[in-house]
Amino acid sequence: MTAARGRTGRPPLTEERKAAVRLDIARAAVDLFIAQGVTATTGEQIAEAVGVSARTVWRYFPTKESCVRPLFSSGIDTIATTLRQWRPGEPLQEALDQVWSTGAVLPGPDVGALLRLTRTEPGLRAVWLQTHDEAEPAFARALAERAGLPADDVRPAVWAAMFNAALRAAVEHHAYRATEPGPDPAAARADLAETLRTALAIAAAGLT
Repeated sequence: MTAARGRTGRPPLTEERKAAVRLDIARAAVDLFIAQGVTATTGEQIAEAVGVSARTVWRYFPTKESCVRPLFSSGIDTIATTLRQWRPGEPLQEALDQVWSTGAVLPGPDVGALLRLTRTEPGLRAVWLQTHDEAEPAFARALAERAGLPADDVRPAVWAAMFNAALRAAVEHHAYRATEPGPDPAAARADLAETLRTALAIAAAGLT
């Protein structure tokens, strides 16, 4: 009999570390897209900026445009949890005020610049819309749980669609109005938070 061989090579990455690598790739991709455009950016350049191999980039993302997805999807779980805990009678925009006030789920200046690129880059636009499309079921499940409705009830799906559209419209409205990052990031975050509150107040007329 021979002794069992132990595992060799690098230990497998934890899910937390994988998420960190994805985020590093996303930030590098955004920086390159903004600096030199999407067409001129290659997967190899993104990999070099992060300090990983191009194979690692393609292991996590199918296209260079999809590399930015972690930045677009940031905060979905936090928002869904807040919707689930939204108290009856509480205005929706107030329920989410604490989320906006932390700034943790608000897109920063780099994402704002990236969103402006989506107007002329169909690949980026597709990733942005796909992210919202995939977030919608999470919002619907949260709203169904809050209302005590079955998962196949159409009402949470409609509420989630309205809520999701309000989020996307508010973020795009804020990003498209700016031509470049302002001198005061805190003021920009406050403006985005207020735009979100306004959009949600409008959508909340149909959310009960």
